Amino acid sequence: MKRPELLVPAGNLEKARVALAYGADAIYLGGQQFGLRARAGNFTREEIEVIVGEAHQRGVKVYVTVNIFAHNRHLEALPGYVEELAALEVDGLIVADPAVFNLAKRHSNLPIHISTQANVTNWEAALFWEELGASRINLARELTLDEIAAIRGRVSLELEAFIHGAMCLAYSGRCLLSAQMTGRSANLGDCAQSCRWSYALMEAKRPGEYYPLIQESEGSYILNSRDLCMIQHIPELIQVGLDSLKIEGRMKSVHYVAAVTKTYREAIDAYLVNPQDYRPNQAWLLELEKVSHRPYGTGFYFDPQGPGQAVRARQSVRSADFLGVVEGAHQGGALVAVRNRIRSGEELEILTPTGPPWRQQILLYSLDGDPLPAAHANDKVVVPLDKVEPYALLRRLRAEPR
Repeated sequence: MKRPELLVPAGNLEKARVALAYGADAIYLGGQQFGLRARAGNFTREEIEVIVGEAHQRGVKVYVTVNIFAHNRHLEALPGYVEELAALEVDGLIVADPAVFNLAKRHSNLPIHISTQANVTNWEAALFWEELGASRINLARELTLDEIAAIRGRVSLELEAFIHGAMCLAYSGRCLLSAQMTGRSANLGDCAQSCRWSYALMEAKRPGEYYPLIQESEGSYILNSRDLCMIQHIPELIQVGLDSLKIEGRMKSVHYVAAVTKTYREAIDAYLVNPQDYRPNQAWLLELEKVSHRPYGTGFYFDPQGPGQAVRARQSVRSADFLGVVEGAHQGGALVAVRNRIRSGEELEILTPTGPPWRQQILLYSLDGDPLPAAHANDKVVVPLDKVEPYALLRRLRAEPR
């Protein structure tokens, strides 16, 4: 059985390293130009060189997004940028615009992956890109499993699909709402996520009188889509013949990257080891509930209408708070970079790259060994842990007393 690639987002260098630690087969990231996440941390040339080296040492691939819809003003700088990425030995470029595709072909020998924003929804379009020389297509989110199977039967290039993360009520992310409302173009990487905002109704002759579309006291989130979650359908994703299973989220937190990567890694590996006796583990879904997310759904995979895509509720939920990340060992304990307030003596859960999470009472010490009553964001402290593992995460479960 084909082993699909687990493809993980890397919004900055730290998140890339977390993705590597928690089991990614490949990561995708954006440079300082021409990507669709202008407000992610993104990578300098030097950082791309560093992470390519670290990833390749682990046998992990690195793909770079060059997936804007280019205007004339972008064309002059694109060839040099593509040549630079080729010199850095990245493993592929992700593109959506035919102009960028042509420039990438002329100025490098890198594999070219067609972005989901190219909206490939049928086998004829897939053949079109295959005949032009694309090596992979990230299929449109609007496809069912049956439609993916039909495409798989007609083409030989690699097929990739999103399996987890934010969904967009615009067609595969092609949206003008942000540009119209804020001047920030989603198609040039600067989406303001206007679809996540709360809206009310106003009658033209009664300016200033707002009528909430009541679903919550704060208003209505009528454009707010569910997040995609396919953790309970790993067999179907593998059996349909996908080469790469992609997680969305270059703007998400370190906690999100770690927890989601580890969960899908475990699920994929468990199925491949013993497909006959495979059963989804309830702990996987509980783990995914701990990261910030909107209510989950399965998108269009089982229904072409994408039932229940809109969320009639607040923007996001989570069952745990991310508090800190282990940077390494220090004076017999773990050196922890604190992200949110921690109190000495409270019981926290520790998520690690290997093994199940566990709970432990946390004691805090300064770098000089002095006891501390609490630690705050941006502090660095020493915490004695039962097991010290780089990129382990400390978190507080929300069901427990604060």
